[in-house]
Amino acid sequence: MSQIICITGASSGIGLASALAFAHEGWTVYAGTRHLEREQQQHGEIKGLHWVELDVTDPNAAQTVVERIECEQGRLDVLFCNAGYGYLRSLGQAPMEDVRKLFDTNVYGVMHTIQAALPLMRLSGSSHIVATSSVGGLVGQPMNEIYCASKFALEGLLESMATYYKPLFNIDITLLEPGAIATEFNNTVMGHVASTGGVLEDEYKPILDAYRATFLERNVEPQTAESVAEVMLELVRMETKPLRLRTSERAEQFVACKVATDPTGLEGVLSTRKLQLNM
Repeated sequence: MSQIICITGASSGIGLASALAFAHEGWTVYAGTRHLEREQQQHGEIKGLHWVELDVTDPNAAQTVVERIECEQGRLDVLFCNAGYGYLRSLGQAPMEDVRKLFDTNVYGVMHTIQAALPLMRLSGSSHIVATSSVGGLVGQPMNEIYCASKFALEGLLESMATYYKPLFNIDITLLEPGAIATEFNNTVMGHVASTGGVLEDEYKPILDAYRATFLERNVEPQTAESVAEVMLELVRMETKPLRLRTSERAEQFVACKVATDPTGLEGVLSTRKLQLNM
């Protein structure tokens, strides 16, 4: 029997690579996109891959997708909350409208999707929620405080869920934590900077220039989205699912000081569960 996965933010990057990889492995994939017609034209002939219109900032859209999965499959084995984007401006520069839009996708979008899927996932008997976080969800970085804040929020959300979802609902929880991904910085993050006024000539510019220079120097060969998709495939096959999983050795090194005593996050979860739930 084919396993069922729903992936948000599947129109590009990690989401698209994962949708294609899981379909190739024989899974039934529901791939969420805001560009339904385009994706169906480009990838519509792939067996097991079903494109669904899904804007995660709309709770009704997530609910509609889950209802379709329940009607067609009767269960959902893996929910991969991948939709999100970066933001490279300091708090001193950022319009609050931009901040709210970022949190609408990176934080509230994940909440909408999980809320919609939970009833079906509990009925499935054994399931797995994965969310794309970042090394920026563990380590704050210059000019990235707003983006990091959104990923820190996501880390807190899923870590808290992990303290009781597994023993009570048999739902595993995992935060996928990539570092730099190929094309992401220049094509996506800097593209967003350009579309929202460009690099500002202000007191923050020397900091941004220094950050960009060291980022590009440190990430001459960033990880590919396809290799992250392979990590996802390995993750769902693991007998014991980690709470946190870095997707590359470079990402592991970047957060080493933060995670040295509990790299998978499971020790902390078990300790909190024992302390607060006596389980």
